[in-house]
Amino acid sequence: MKVFCGRANPTTGSVEWLEEDEHYDYHQEIARSSYADMLHDKDRNVKYYEGIRAAVSRVKDRGQKALVLDIGTGTGLLSMMAVTAGADFCYAIEVFKPMADAAVKIVEKNGFSDKIKVINKHSTEVTVGPDGDMPCRANILVTELFDTELIGEGALPSYEHAHRHLVQENCEAVPHKATVYAQLVESRRMWSWNKLFPVRVQTSLGERVITPPSELERCPGAPSVYDVQLNQVSSADFTVLSDVLPMFSVDFSKQVSSSAAYHSRQFEPLASGQAQVVLSWWDIEMDPEGKIKCTMAPFWAHPDPQGLQWRDHWMQCVYFLPQEKPVVQGTPCCLVAHHDDYCVWYSLQGPSPDENERVHQMRPVCDCQAHLLWNRPRFGEINDQDRTDQYAQALRTVLTADSVCLCVSDGSLLSMLAHHFGAEQVLGTCLSLSSMRIFKANHLEDKISIIEKRPESLTSADLEGKKVSLLLGEPFFTTSLLPWHNLYFWYVRTAVDQHLAPGAIVMPQSASLHAVIVEFKDLWRIRSPCGDCEGFDVHIMDDMIKRALDFRESKEAEPHPLWEYPCRSLSEPQRILTFDFQQPVPQQPIRAAGSMELRRPGKTHGAVLWMEYHLTPDSTVSTGLLEPAADKGDCCWNPHCKQAVYFLNTTLDHSMPQDGPQAVSYTVEFQPHTGDVTMEFRPVDTLN
Repeated sequence: MKVFCGRANPTTGSVEWLEEDEHYDYHQEIARSSYADMLHDKDRNVKYYEGIRAAVSRVKDRGQKALVLDIGTGTGLLSMMAVTAGADFCYAIEVFKPMADAAVKIVEKNGFSDKIKVINKHSTEVTVGPDGDMPCRANILVTELFDTELIGEGALPSYEHAHRHLVQENCEAVPHKATVYAQLVESRRMWSWNKLFPVRVQTSLGERVITPPSELERCPGAPSVYDVQLNQVSSADFTVLSDVLPMFSVDFSKQVSSSAAYHSRQFEPLASGQAQVVLSWWDIEMDPEGKIKCTMAPFWAHPDPQGLQWRDHWMQCVYFLPQEKPVVQGTPCCLVAHHDDYCVWYSLQGPSPDENERVHQMRPVCDCQAHLLWNRPRFGEINDQDRTDQYAQALRTVLTADSVCLCVSDGSLLSMLAHHFGAEQVLGTCLSLSSMRIFKANHLEDKISIIEKRPESLTSADLEGKKVSLLLGEPFFTTSLLPWHNLYFWYVRTAVDQHLAPGAIVMPQSASLHAVIVEFKDLWRIRSPCGDCEGFDVHIMDDMIKRALDFRESKEAEPHPLWEYPCRSLSEPQRILTFDFQQPVPQQPIRAAGSMELRRPGKTHGAVLWMEYHLTPDSTVSTGLLEPAADKGDCCWNPHCKQAVYFLNTTLDHSMPQDGPQAVSYTVEFQPHTGDVTMEFRPVDTLN
């Protein structure tokens, strides 16, 4: 059966109704999940297996049957480990029906159907009793309910319910305990992801400074954690202000509470500085003795940096303090970790006060709207002074004293730059309170005309009867996920064509789509079949993911911030398509086909695509590669943007020298009516 799904097209700006398969949603869930990444996590798998063996042995040594409750079983892997370790029976809970169905097949394929019962329910709906899902309570609790923040997937409520209703008192638990760690740092780079810095521009009348509004300065920021591959953050990007502090632990073998709580740790700062950011991670101990441990610690805090396990399903956390605070080396402070049933946040206080006097700090909520309009990379982008200087220099070359400027990007400062450079009139489309506050804080609300409309809806009256001589965009739009979604600027330019003066300048003048073939150091794992996992056949899961990836949207490239995911370029970067913003969007598709020669040895994991915006003939802003690849192909990516990754279905192991050069062929097409970019990249043996 087919169903109609509404979708806001980020490129064209229109709402579309598309006919999809009735299973469309769950195919997307599977295609974009981290199942493959988890199965490839050797460290996780081995530690769980060791912990399960030890737990089953402890129960057997007491002369009891080993009855296992596995919450969030996924593929059934942990249940199969338990049976192999000697468990008498396992109840495997999985709420996601497609996954539960797959678990049933995997369990059967591996010959464990008589010892494992897959229950397709949320664990809080599972019943115990003669007519229930489980005849009696389990005495071993096995779970993998964790996310990067540890508790963000509802681990605490699930454990709380399980102990009350599903497992015996003082049961064995794998993992046995989790501990959350934190480290206080000062980091201008990371702080730039959370606060707006003063933006400086040089004009003919001297330096002008765009200052952030007080509402943004006081705002505690967005409540959500920022999950980051901290191993890719240079140690030069932050100053350590504290030791690694164990903030709180959860013993999963006992009754767990999901109630809000806080945990304070007094410490003496290692250096004086501005306390801004808390870096956090956790480890899990699989046994009561703490001998089997799996840690998410970054390289500088890891017990075995050389044996660091790459994983993407669990990373590290960056939390921002509500306000930066000065700390003095050797003067005691208190770092406080607060949490409710799903979220963690931090505050910094003076030396530990009396517990009875402590005021519980509420979860931070953005009240300036900027943190809701801009994501964290966007904050970093706006705070990038070099980027601002590049736009400023381009503006100087196209702007004149009689320019009538219209800026159509979301939350952009370009209209303020145009005013400071002396444009006769500046107009901007603006629908956000945060942007209005920035104009007001800089006393520009009477000098820049704000039109509270979508740009496609502008009328001559909105423009006061004037024609636009300079149309500006970064382009940046909050709805964009993939690089070409910002081609929405082209559709806006087309919609306002009637309002443009003869010879009007559009900046950027054009854009181009570029691609390069790469070998990933680790990111390939999220799309690589597992086949066999710790001796268990999980081909059924591989096939399930492959079928999900065959759906329309799943065939598209995926957005990834590649500064976090190292890769090597195997080909030279190549311009694929060009989009001329001086002209309206064409009626016919723009298509390109060709091949990219592989010049370095390696494995062709995929193609990376990005946009470059040509502000003027002499100025280009890249959302992808910032400089030519090094001799070995190491890439330097724009840290403020997500690049598009197209994973190849076939990985070509390209070794040199060979009889003939190898290549990757491509066909890429931009569909003007839908705004979609369709593509296919395919390894070929030789260039003809």
